[in-house]
Amino acid sequence: MTRGQGSSLRQRAGSATSPGESSAVRLRLLGSFELDVGPQRLDVPPHIQRLLAFLALHDRPLRRAYVSGRLWLDVSQKQASASLRTALWRTRLISPPVVETTSFDLALAPAVAVDVSEVAATAARCLHGSLDADDVDAVANADELLPDWYDDWVFEEREHLRQVRLLAVDAACEGLVASGRYREAATAALGAVAADPLRETARSLLITAYLESGNRAEAARQLEDYRARLESTLGLEPSPRILDLVRMFGQASD
Repeated sequence: MTRGQGSSLRQRAGSATSPGESSAVRLRLLGSFELDVGPQRLDVPPHIQRLLAFLALHDRPLRRAYVSGRLWLDVSQKQASASLRTALWRTRLISPPVVETTSFDLALAPAVAVDVSEVAATAARCLHGSLDADDVDAVANADELLPDWYDDWVFEEREHLRQVRLLAVDAACEGLVASGRYREAATAALGAVAADPLRETARSLLITAYLESGNRAEAARQLEDYRARLESTLGLEPSPRILDLVRMFGQASD
């Protein structure tokens, strides 16, 4: 379905949904901020983007004072509360509603689908043993959370999601190697290495997948790339564990 061109909040509030048109709301925070209502992508002002992203990343009702205090740090509490009220008024121009409010609390409307929540749920499945190829690929190759945002609360959530993803990919790769699914394990490990080239567990799993599948040349290239990055970035050598892994396979093939 072709997306509409940048519909504004005010335009969206005044437009009727045609019969049969989906009113599903989807919020994307991975890679960039995007808010879709049915087939249309809305042009959302930055202060509304920050409010929706903050609520989406907390995924629970939050006190109004807490939200205003975190989002408007450089003004008084009175001014921050006024800014929050203005932002909430602007969100009411979106149909269907994207924020639920009470006198004290705020929360993202449950009907809003959020890509971060979906990736976190998929990562949890991988941590608990899922070796479904689509699950592993979705976690390994997910985009970074709001990469061009510099708020402290975004940085914290970005790092948390990154670590959860890497742990999930590690678990999935171990399961794939144990199941003899070496190509799938290598594909997943490549995603983890791209996310963190200095992560030893990801690099070890990638090298193991290549060695187990008989691709010794690619395993050697990965080891040399890892060695060079460690030396140039941290002044370190690869651990004996990863060196012994390559050495063991070399001896076994002789």
